[in-house]
Amino acid sequence: MKPPVSVLRLPRGPDLNSRGFDPNSPRFIALCPTSISSSSSSSGTGIKEEQRLRSELRERFLRTLLVMTDKKVQFNMYEKVQVRAKFGASDIDVLNFQVSDLETPLGVQKEALLRCQDVISCSFEL
Repeated sequence: MKPPVSVLRLPRGPDLNSRGFDPNSPRFIALCPTSISSSSSSSGTGIKEEQRLRSELRERFLRTLLVMTDKKVQFNMYEKVQVRAKFGASDIDVLNFQVSDLETPLGVQKEALLRCQDVISCSFEL
């Protein structure tokens, strides 16, 4: 009999729906560095402008992920590898993409996770 494999369980988020993580947690700080200074000596208008720009870019990115859902997407990866797959979803930290029917140079995988660190760019037809 093969030994059992342990399952990694992610911690619950701070709210009741378990969405997101505590912004003061070490994990959040490590994964989401910010250039917005928390000191009171910073210019208030500079911070507001940066927050507005970040908000706009985040909204565009999330809308792109929504549009990509259930579409054939081509991923350009390191070592000049190109793969195509039907995009499913992204995890909350945008560290992985869940895809279906992944077409690789070695064959087709029914379901797979692509690490975002391995992806250089992606494109899809509107």
